[in-house]
Amino acid sequence: MYLSAIDLGIIGVYLASTVFIGLVLKNKASKNLDSYFLGGKQLPWYMLSLSNASGMFDISGTMWLVTLLFVYGLKSIWVPWLWPVFNQVFLMVFLSLWLRRSNVLTGAEWMRTRFGDDLGGKLSHGIIVAFAIISVLGFLAYGFVGIGKFMEIFIPWEVVKPFIPFEVSPERVPHLYGIVFTAIATFYVMMGGMLSIVWADLLQFTIMTVSAVIIAVIAMANVSPETLQAAVPDGWSNPFFGWELGLDWTTKIPEVMTKVDSDGYSLFAIFVMMLLFKGVLISAAGPAPNYDMQKILATKSPREAAKMSGFVSVVLMPIRYLMIAGFTVLALVYYADLDLGVGNTVDFENILPSAIRQFAPVGVLGLLLAGLLAAFMSTFASTVNTAPAYLVNDIYKRYIKPDATAKQLVWMSYVVSVAIVVISTFIGLYLKSINTILVWIVSGLWGGYTVSNVLKWYWWRFNGMGYFWGMIVGIAAAIGLPPLVNWVFEDHGIPGDILPLYLFVVIITLSGLAAVIGTVASAAEDMERLKSFYKNVRPWGFWGPVHDAVVAEEPGFRKNPNFKRDMFNILVGIVLQTALVALPIYFVIQEFYAVAITLAVVILAALILWQTWYKNLADWPSEEMAKEAG
Repeated sequence: MYLSAIDLGIIGVYLASTVFIGLVLKNKASKNLDSYFLGGKQLPWYMLSLSNASGMFDISGTMWLVTLLFVYGLKSIWVPWLWPVFNQVFLMVFLSLWLRRSNVLTGAEWMRTRFGDDLGGKLSHGIIVAFAIISVLGFLAYGFVGIGKFMEIFIPWEVVKPFIPFEVSPERVPHLYGIVFTAIATFYVMMGGMLSIVWADLLQFTIMTVSAVIIAVIAMANVSPETLQAAVPDGWSNPFFGWELGLDWTTKIPEVMTKVDSDGYSLFAIFVMMLLFKGVLISAAGPAPNYDMQKILATKSPREAAKMSGFVSVVLMPIRYLMIAGFTVLALVYYADLDLGVGNTVDFENILPSAIRQFAPVGVLGLLLAGLLAAFMSTFASTVNTAPAYLVNDIYKRYIKPDATAKQLVWMSYVVSVAIVVISTFIGLYLKSINTILVWIVSGLWGGYTVSNVLKWYWWRFNGMGYFWGMIVGIAAAIGLPPLVNWVFEDHGIPGDILPLYLFVVIITLSGLAAVIGTVASAAEDMERLKSFYKNVRPWGFWGPVHDAVVAEEPGFRKNPNFKRDMFNILVGIVLQTALVALPIYFVIQEFYAVAITLAVVILAALILWQTWYKNLADWPSEEMAKEAG
């Protein structure tokens, strides 16, 4: 086994600490659903922000990002727009404010503030619960695959096999490891709900920060800029690109060219334009019903929700990319020492665990593994916490047992958590790679989510029936189209993993048509409800008739005038976030001239946002108007 007693001891202390936190906070968390799922809305914004950052520092995503940086160099800073990572900028600028003003427990409950309790409202409520469960299952399966592949590197099956009373085929070994660690994480999140998640995340983010700094220092001490330059093709350290990728690995590591071809990113300019188009639409739709939305709803106030979302990128990007860049640099220079072979192929998703095993000394290895296990458990725990929030609060409590006691509801949350984990595990057993499920979630499934959730914020006439039909057609298209047309794309040489990205336009077109037809074919929402929503949230967009109705009753009412300012802040925020990704990479590869330029961009963008965003934050529309007047 590759782990020493010291390394195992560090990991054991970490695991024991998280379980201890869950047990200590169990009683406080189980008072009621508000305490269990949102921490009683009493947690400071910076704690929730660090917790959110810890949840996004997931192990599967980190393995994927190390692979991207290895293969695509600095050009890889654009590929995470696939998520899209800049949705945090949209949340920071205005959407977290709008969402938190609802003062609800879940995104499904929010639907009632917009669409009410008639047939359209109930259908829209039901479909968002269904989407939440589908996306949770997808992300849990994604984490399940990642943790299994990761731990297989450090716990060879040959060592474990004598103690297992049944046969396991080699390709199923990662799945067995995934089952073990997801079981541990499920127990931990069931104990303390949101409170234990946040406190454990603070411990976990601290471990990951120390780990990231250590590995960056090791990389900088062992790899000179000249050595790295000799190991990579021309253009690897240049983030800018032409129509094509422009990286030729043929004379360096020929196997990488096979990876580039299989990813389908060769026409890089078109690929990035598609990412930007998709990313803006998905970001404008607001947060998906996952742990990110729950952290927003858990803040004390709308202003704190915006600060929480903004701070996530500031703390996450530099720390995460210190670790990513450190491992990538070591892997590039010492590629021949890594064992990436799986059968007759090279699995580049194993770069991260192979690099850890190869380069981390005793003690540091244990700390790194504890940090990355922490990353996995943080993401997994936050995601598991989301599913029962929707099923228990929005289905069980609302339709099955409205008079259930707080204790009964919390116990039902335990049952739902276990069931969701079991189902996601079965899904994970049939996934071939991390990238497969990742691309399907962010390009396919979210494509079905996008149109209805854009229209709900910005178009007054949009109603619950339109929301339902837009979502149901979008989800059906996201699930059904890829397998139906996969054979066509494969015959034309287009990789199957990138297929959902190509289908995004088709999915949003079908979903958009269904949403608009469903809306115009049914009655408009009740004007009193629309006026209440409009006055409380104060969105900009196409709200003219509702605005006129409010002004008729309140002549002094002003519409939201901040569209242009918000768009400017989003542009500056995306620049700042992207610079925060590039900065630690340049630092680790020791291109200090680029570090200075990037740091100047970060400082300038931060100063602009301080003036145009932070100073204008307000909890409620009336306070914002007072600031503008004063």
